[in-house]
Amino acid sequence: MSDGARSVNEGADGGSSSRREAPARGERVADWADERLGLYALAKANLRKVFPDHWSFMLGEVCLYSFLVLLLTGVYLTLFFEPSSAEVVYDGSYVPLNGVTMTRAYESTLDISFDVRGGLLIRQIHHWAALVFVTGMLVHMMRVFFTGAFRKPREVNWLFGWLLLFLGILTGLTGYSLPDDLLSGTGVRFADGAILSIPIVGTYLSFFLFGGEFPGHDIIARFFPIHVLLLPGIMLGLVVAHLILVFFHKHTQYPGPGRDQKSVVGMPFMPVYMAKAGGFFFLVFGVLAVMGGIASVNPVWAFGPYRPDLVTTGAQPDWYLGFSEGLIRVMPGWEINLWGHTLVPGVLIPFSLFPLILLAIGVYPFVEAWITGDRREHHILDRPRNAPVRTGLGVAWLSLYVVLLIGGGNDIVATHLHLSINAITWFVRIAVFVAPVVAYVVTKRICLGLQLRDRDKVLHGRETGTIKRLPHGEYVEVHEPLDRAALFTLTQHEQRPPYEIGPLVDHNGVRRQVRVSQRVRARLARAMFGADSHVPKPTPQEHRELTGGHGH
Repeated sequence: MSDGARSVNEGADGGSSSRREAPARGERVADWADERLGLYALAKANLRKVFPDHWSFMLGEVCLYSFLVLLLTGVYLTLFFEPSSAEVVYDGSYVPLNGVTMTRAYESTLDISFDVRGGLLIRQIHHWAALVFVTGMLVHMMRVFFTGAFRKPREVNWLFGWLLLFLGILTGLTGYSLPDDLLSGTGVRFADGAILSIPIVGTYLSFFLFGGEFPGHDIIARFFPIHVLLLPGIMLGLVVAHLILVFFHKHTQYPGPGRDQKSVVGMPFMPVYMAKAGGFFFLVFGVLAVMGGIASVNPVWAFGPYRPDLVTTGAQPDWYLGFSEGLIRVMPGWEINLWGHTLVPGVLIPFSLFPLILLAIGVYPFVEAWITGDRREHHILDRPRNAPVRTGLGVAWLSLYVVLLIGGGNDIVATHLHLSINAITWFVRIAVFVAPVVAYVVTKRICLGLQLRDRDKVLHGRETGTIKRLPHGEYVEVHEPLDRAALFTLTQHEQRPPYEIGPLVDHNGVRRQVRVSQRVRARLARAMFGADSHVPKPTPQEHRELTGGHGH
């Protein structure tokens, strides 16, 4: 090749090499971000992460999307709401209240409802989203509880979810109180009475919270930053931490073929799960918008402004606070006078039980881990029937909640069903102790019956409804054997022996020292995982004997 040709080729190669060394602007931006943040490796590791597909996993998404709707609508409402207790005389669009003295907070709520374009719709979407958010969290946590998804390594994530539920209730209480209508004011008065029942410090706490004698002039201004900044900020951080741990840990999945503690069967996060999640977000938003548009909630103009000397008829808190009010309504009105001081256990005891009941939910995963002594990671969910004691405890807690919810609305139940309010109150007082026990016993028996049915399916197959007559005249129903996938699903769960103390005397005749905690742990282990809490799984030998072609 001549030198001229060689120089031309070298120039061409050099030009193409220079073009390759000058990437496009978007590629340069991506390279710049990747070099500083490591986005490529992060995306490669997580965007193809597999998520199992089951309808119950969408309960957590309902909570997330409702929370996002709460943030969006809350920002809009904040632009028009004035958290002031200054008194004004109303002269606005809602004629029935013209000339009525009210706080600026209540007046701005009326302005949002009647004068701000779309204000009433956003208010109602915000309120419905709050109700759905707390409902979704409770149902989601019950799904996690009944399936054992709180076990190692997800105990911390359970605490995050529990804190979100607790903070969601507090956020709902503060937001419910901001409009300063007669209904919300009655709820704040209820909370003040509970605070005053605390011995020694109750009066001081009430004065500090309200800025003086109830109702004071500072409570709305103090609730406002708590409701719009403090609590939502903490909850947003917990939501982010919760989602990070969901990504960090492998997603739990229901038992089935190909599913074990090391592999996950499902769809990749990108693009399948992201597309479904995006569509589901707009579905949740649309349903909340429809509810806000057609279903009236918290019509503050119907109650009027708050006055300390009035109580609205049928004053009820939102459902998630109903069981706290039910605790107080069904408690006898006990009072004790000691050395010139009045103690009110009729309010203090139920007021103390409210956080204790919630605390029991938060610490349960650690209690069960202590009882079982199981330190392994669990990524396969339990079928609720295979953990009858845990399932019974969950149903007992729900039954207690329902009973107390009835007690919290005893006046509404009495007026709508034309019953005696005293009869309802005594029914709730008795049911508080009886209903959880009955619910536990019935649920445990149902779970054991379902286990027995599963055992029968594994050994004898599925009933077909086809009746066959044998040569000697006997009639039998033909059973269809289960496939291997169904057999695996029905028999994959473990039935480990419960924790035992062991012999109290060793081989040398020396008596062992057994701590009280060990005795308690052994008794709880026998109650939760002993022979009375499960039906033994069929062994492979039993299955071979019954399906080996001998007999019918």
